[in-house]
Amino acid sequence: MSRPLVVGVTGGIGSGKSTVCAMFAEFGIPVIDTDQVAREVVVPGSEGLTAVVAVFGTDILTAEGELDRAALRRIVFQNPGLRVQLEQILHPRIRARVAAHIAAVATPYCLVGIPLLANRSGQGYLDRVLVVDCPEEVQEARVMQRDGISREEVLAIMKTQVSRDQRLALADEVIVNAGDLDAIRAEVAALHKRYLELAAHHVRG
Repeated sequence: MSRPLVVGVTGGIGSGKSTVCAMFAEFGIPVIDTDQVAREVVVPGSEGLTAVVAVFGTDILTAEGELDRAALRRIVFQNPGLRVQLEQILHPRIRARVAAHIAAVATPYCLVGIPLLANRSGQGYLDRVLVVDCPEEVQEARVMQRDGISREEVLAIMKTQVSRDQRLALADEVIVNAGDLDAIRAEVAALHKRYLELAAHHVRG
């Protein structure tokens, strides 16, 4: 069974991943968002949500029976062991759903947005990794403005994420998003052409 070339897109908070993905989408390239997939696997009535409730109890549900993400975050933030259990429940389901989305792609290549990509283990479907990078002070300013939070809060979030060096070490390609949208659009256009060429020689399977 054939499949498209799969490019993972990652970057720290405020790096501009969504902007870059939207530009690829303008070329008709599908973007599979793992954050969205993570929500899909825990919708009310799903096997995923049932498994999460079995471990964490009904306190993590809203009055409407949906997952209360803030409540769950508070629990796992305080208990790394429970975070591992949550990942064991969710990650296989997320991977399976991403694989199903990839299987349905009709274009030569597609993007998979993975905000917290730390390594390629468990991400066997990735053929390339594109890192959207920017200076950390730009990250800080963007997130402070976007989310209305303090610099200290932004730095605390950044500390929980993969370091910039770790991300760049994974990269096959890098787009530096320092704010010049025309320059980024030109880079996306060049990469689109490159990915089409790579996809033409991609061993599908």
